[in-house]
Amino acid sequence: MNSIRITKKFSFEAGHALYGYDGKCKNLHGHSYHLYVTVIGMPILDNTNVKFGMVIDFGDLKKIVKEDIVDVFDHTMIFNKNTPHLKLANELKKQGHDIILVDYQPTTEMMIIDFAEKIKKRLSTTIKLHSLKLQETATSYAEWYASDNE
Repeated sequence: MNSIRITKKFSFEAGHALYGYDGKCKNLHGHSYHLYVTVIGMPILDNTNVKFGMVIDFGDLKKIVKEDIVDVFDHTMIFNKNTPHLKLANELKKQGHDIILVDYQPTTEMMIIDFAEKIKKRLSTTIKLHSLKLQETATSYAEWYASDNE
């Protein structure tokens, strides 16, 4: 049987600031992120299974990514909790803003690593995360491939 890759696109808005960075991204700013999630597996061959012919139901993949990433990160400000940005984050929280504190510099590269770990934990053993693409601007994105991380 053939392995098939399935891809679903997600979008969310989020802001961040890169502490210690020597360019404009040290300032608070936001992005319209686009996340492409590709999984790989074999189509289900059991014709009594309601998912017959599918690697994964797109709805099931949507549920995973929406719960662990989109619903969590959409319309938030993301800060590295190990920097002085923590003071700003706490002040914004007090004012009612949605803040996410992470253990890493919130670059696209580090966010995609975080997202890969979150998604892998939720997939069944018959489906593998193949790759992710996280686009932060019309011309800039990061990619994560399982084959590069084995």
